[in-house]
Amino acid sequence: MAEKPEDLARADIDRLLKAAGWAVQPYAEANIHAARGVAICNFTLEKGYGFADYMLYVDGKAAGVIEAKKAGHTLSGVEIQSDKYVKGLPEGLPAWRKPLPFLYESTGVETQFTNGLDPEPRARSTFAFHKPETLAEWLDTGHQTARFDEPDYLSRSETFLARMQRMPPLIEASEGFRLWPAQIVAIKNLEKSLAANKPRALIQMATGSGKTFTAISFIYRLIKFAGARRVLFLVDRGNLGRQTKKEFDQYVSPYNNFTFGEEYIVQHLTSNNLDRTARVCVATIQRMYSMLKGRELSEEDEEVSASRVDSLFKSPEPIDYNPAIPIETFDIIVTDEAHRSIYNLWRQVLEYFDAYLVGLTATPSKQTFGFFNQNLVMEYGHEQAVADGVNVNYDVYRIRTQVSETGGKVDAGYYVDLRDKLTRKVRWEQLDEEFAYDPDKLDRDVVAVDQIRTLVRTFRDKLFTEIFPGRTDVPKTLIFAKDDSHAEDIVRIVREEFAKGNEFAQKITYRTTGETPERLIAAFRNSYHPRIAVTVDMIATGTDIKPLEIVMFMRAVKSRTFFEQMKGRGVRVISPDDLKGVTPDAKAKDHFVIVDCVGVCERDLTDSRPMDQQKSVPLDKLLQAVALGNTEPEVLSSIAARLARLEKDLPDADKARITQASGGLTLKDLARRLVDALNPDLAPSPLAQGGVPPQAAGWLEQARSDAAKPLCDPNLRNLILTLKQKSEQVIDTVTQDQVLEANFSEAARERARKIVTTFEQFITQHKDEITALQILYNRPTKAPLKFEDLKSLADALHEPPHLIQESALWQAYAALDKTKVKGASTRRILTDLVSLVRYAMHQENELVPYPERVMANFRAWMAQQENLPPLPASGERAGMRGRFTEEQRWWLEKMAEHIASNLSLEAEDFELPPFNQRGGLGKVHQLFGAELVRVVNELNRELAA
Repeated sequence: MAEKPEDLARADIDRLLKAAGWAVQPYAEANIHAARGVAICNFTLEKGYGFADYMLYVDGKAAGVIEAKKAGHTLSGVEIQSDKYVKGLPEGLPAWRKPLPFLYESTGVETQFTNGLDPEPRARSTFAFHKPETLAEWLDTGHQTARFDEPDYLSRSETFLARMQRMPPLIEASEGFRLWPAQIVAIKNLEKSLAANKPRALIQMATGSGKTFTAISFIYRLIKFAGARRVLFLVDRGNLGRQTKKEFDQYVSPYNNFTFGEEYIVQHLTSNNLDRTARVCVATIQRMYSMLKGRELSEEDEEVSASRVDSLFKSPEPIDYNPAIPIETFDIIVTDEAHRSIYNLWRQVLEYFDAYLVGLTATPSKQTFGFFNQNLVMEYGHEQAVADGVNVNYDVYRIRTQVSETGGKVDAGYYVDLRDKLTRKVRWEQLDEEFAYDPDKLDRDVVAVDQIRTLVRTFRDKLFTEIFPGRTDVPKTLIFAKDDSHAEDIVRIVREEFAKGNEFAQKITYRTTGETPERLIAAFRNSYHPRIAVTVDMIATGTDIKPLEIVMFMRAVKSRTFFEQMKGRGVRVISPDDLKGVTPDAKAKDHFVIVDCVGVCERDLTDSRPMDQQKSVPLDKLLQAVALGNTEPEVLSSIAARLARLEKDLPDADKARITQASGGLTLKDLARRLVDALNPDLAPSPLAQGGVPPQAAGWLEQARSDAAKPLCDPNLRNLILTLKQKSEQVIDTVTQDQVLEANFSEAARERARKIVTTFEQFITQHKDEITALQILYNRPTKAPLKFEDLKSLADALHEPPHLIQESALWQAYAALDKTKVKGASTRRILTDLVSLVRYAMHQENELVPYPERVMANFRAWMAQQENLPPLPASGERAGMRGRFTEEQRWWLEKMAEHIASNLSLEAEDFELPPFNQRGGLGKVHQLFGAELVRVVNELNRELAA
């Protein structure tokens, strides 16, 4: 007779309970001491209360009940019934408290749980049942690991949710510790959300605005003051995990000055061994997925971004309850770059645990908002971050060349190089017919050497005149290449065009050997060399390189989210001293520049995810999906077809390499095994299966898993991908490229207009309030402008919401009209602000650096002096040239230079360099005598005019 739905539900519930460590017993055979947790079926309650489907005993005392329903039954309507049961325990029976604190409603497919110990008990969905040990801990042990102002701040009788109601005040700043305003708002709003028992929360903060530091700050508080037992911090790839672990280690508590690691263990999961004493676990989401599936994952597979692989899982292999990693393992899950971790494959990891979910992202999509229940506790975009001085803004410098736009061709009769992609060995071949190629073939099938050289040479030539005028040190530059081979070509040409050595430009990809990528990234971040780093996508997301001032795209990007992440490498602020530590001639980082060589800033980028169409999916993504356990027929059949094609194209030597790497299997063997595993006609007969139909025995699933197992080896996968590449690239050394455009984009000019408008509005609004503006507006009165007044004006401009720097303002005027702006390639000094104000007020028709104007006035003053008699102090001594001796001329020039930098010259200034190196005030008195005061007054009046 067919089982009733209620019986099927009971069987599933029994299975889940046993997996979680509960002893399931019939009522008549109950032994409450048989195990730490005992679930007694059909338990008779006090008269009038009926029967509980399951009574849960923990350590010999009743703790809760389970109400079972058939699959498909909605559970919220059952809460009244189960609430009645927790009050119906017969008198005289041992109980932790009455009413019983723990309530479950379950169909075996869906389960919800209510913790009666919470201030406002509310049902929540859970993947399975909690372990008895966990309920015992909630009931009795509490947490005794921290204190705040009270000897027993973390009360033994309080739950996490209860403690959230009385969190101590947030320390916003202390010695050596400071939270930015946006970080303060994010932490406070998140804690309010958790206190309101909202299960999911999203924090949107612009790249570079301190998301990780914010997360570590609130994680610390949740552990120390709310008693969170363990927190999972999920990242996208291995190198980001290492970076995050380092940031945890460097965090110093503002409450006691201990480092995070001195108080709590932080584990970076690089294997499947979870440290049960760790309070924070940092892991990739693919590592956690593999752990829940009970599979090993190589460290190499953690270095590849998990992004988009999940889209290949048409029907993701479901995660089952894993007793080694119970659902209560983590109280909080923080998922970094949340926009990439919420889709069907990865969301299983997030929804497995009975934990609050906190998402961090700079670029949320509509689906991200939906997953986090529209609970956006912090919204802090790039524009606001720029306004607050947390991010720097950017300009786009566009370089277009003929070959980049239209491709190229080599006429018949010319020689081209053919480079083997695997060995990079080059041979020559003479063309017997014309060879033409489109732009989309560049740097994959064809390398147009002069196209790369023209882009790099144009970048070099414009760098110190237009992109970063006045610099002599190449700003830290990150170039995005199409692939490893393209990166190799770029590095070589950059070194040649800049006439620099190996340390000047470095490739940082997963194929970098010798130094680890992490050490190269650290050198790029902290040392003078390398000045230019070339990568594919290793530094595209998350990696923090604050001194970076140029992001150069030599590859196209289609995803808006990915582009924002790549672009975001340049937005991070850095102190002037730290910037000078790696770029000595940099004054301050007030912006960065995107050098766009492919039009990536002009394309309409998309948020959409790819459809599940394996034909359009690269082989590397298919193989990565298999490594994560995908054995769906569409994926395996697509891989089999491609392996079969590759088998036909490979030479015998490469086929032998495959056989050796796969343990004796050829590509044909691998493809055939995959095809056979997809054929149900090849299943063993029921007789061979002991009379059980093979489909019921899971034969097909096991066969697919066995056939795909060799491809789980990252070494074999990498070899296949390497050999799959077209064996040779055409190296076009004939075609000469030419620049079509090299200029700042219209968007950059629009930003320039905004800066100029803001500055001119500021002057108009404050001309009667700020002393420097009052004097400059009334300049005909010749009232002296003091350096202190000019400094006050500069400080007002530097403060939010204006955040106007003199160098950025000068560049903005230059972007709008180069013909009227001089000195764009020289450094700005504070007194240049005088020229800027005068130009903005239309007192001058040209924007000329203030020192240049002063020195022009000085030359005019000197010409006037030539017709006057020599100074009395000079007499008729040797060295006279006109009115002054050569020595006096030196002093006068240095006086003019001092005025150019400081607006005026005072007597005490002669005791400063360079005057004090030539005798100081005493010497100048000796040279100029009684005329010194008149000369100084004249210079102050005439030069600063």
